[in-house]
Amino acid sequence: MACAPAALAGCSLGSSDQHSILHRHSLVIGVKGDQPGLGLLVNGHYQGFDVDVATYVATRLGVPASRITFRTTPSSVREKAIEDGTVDMVVATYSITPARKTQVTFAGPYYVAHQDTLVRTSDRSITSVHDLARKKICAVKGSNSWRRITDERSIPAVPVDVATYSDCMPLLMNGRIDAFSTDDLILAGFAAGHPDVHLIGAPFTDEKYGIGMRKGDLAGCEAVNRILTGMYQDGSAGRFLDHWFADTGAKLTTSVPQFEGCS
Repeated sequence: MACAPAALAGCSLGSSDQHSILHRHSLVIGVKGDQPGLGLLVNGHYQGFDVDVATYVATRLGVPASRITFRTTPSSVREKAIEDGTVDMVVATYSITPARKTQVTFAGPYYVAHQDTLVRTSDRSITSVHDLARKKICAVKGSNSWRRITDERSIPAVPVDVATYSDCMPLLMNGRIDAFSTDDLILAGFAAGHPDVHLIGAPFTDEKYGIGMRKGDLAGCEAVNRILTGMYQDGSAGRFLDHWFADTGAKLTTSVPQFEGCS
């Protein structure tokens, strides 16, 4: 099978696995549909940093934009969607964790975010993660963010369960929760244009965003890592970040992240 010029780096590895993302005519990519600046479905079209990264990777694997299908993939179903073939890969603020690596092969990270906290501008009682004790916080199904507070740091915050990240903003705005804590890029996207909320600017984790694919697709993973390196070296990553977050106040990193290694 002949390989497109853009995909030569991946072709050198070869792959006989029918589930590999290499040498595909088309790709179905899982993204978020409710995260401004990252993955947002607007009038039938997906847009955001994750969408730009996914498109960059796919085109360099030899799959043009016209043969990419984006599919909304909430946090709660990412592993299942990969395992059952609903999507070929996931680019959806998908933090690499030891537990997830037992089910999914991750390329990247393509960006390292940091968990921070969004509060109402009028609330001056929360200036660090420790101030979330006995405060109501948003707990998105399938996300680890709230557990990094209650479980990892043993801070007795009060989780309020919701299905998706977009459910958190109205709860914060109307006072039903006190804080919305997750990755700073996610929060920056939601906070854009809302002067009545602000990031406290007290990050406390590294969130390594990976590109999830079928467990064991090492050739595909290694090819994607080379593509991601090129994305930073040619300035595309910086342009994507500036386009979506330059006016949000988020502290952006435009150097190549240290990759986790494929496994």
